[in-house]
Amino acid sequence: MPTTITISLPEEMRAFIEERTRAGSFASTSEFIRQLVRQEQRRAEQERLEKKLLEGMDSGEPIRVTDEYWNKLRSRVERRANGRKTAKRQ
Repeated sequence: MPTTITISLPEEMRAFIEERTRAGSFASTSEFIRQLVRQEQRRAEQERLEKKLLEGMDSGEPIRVTDEYWNKLRSRVERRANGRKTAKRQ
């Protein structure tokens, strides 16, 4: 269920939002703000993922990545994905 938040903005920001909604880019001020929040959520998730990838790269001993390595990894990922599909059907 949607909730209401009241925010204070400088006049130039309010004018910018109104301009965007009048131009047809957004149906309402609320939709404009929701879109900004969604963008920030995606950015934060991307940042979290990049941090995890860097942590993974810095953990353990380095390994040599070959075609054989990628093929084995691809097979493991496919088996895992197929196992999840089977579990969801049950």
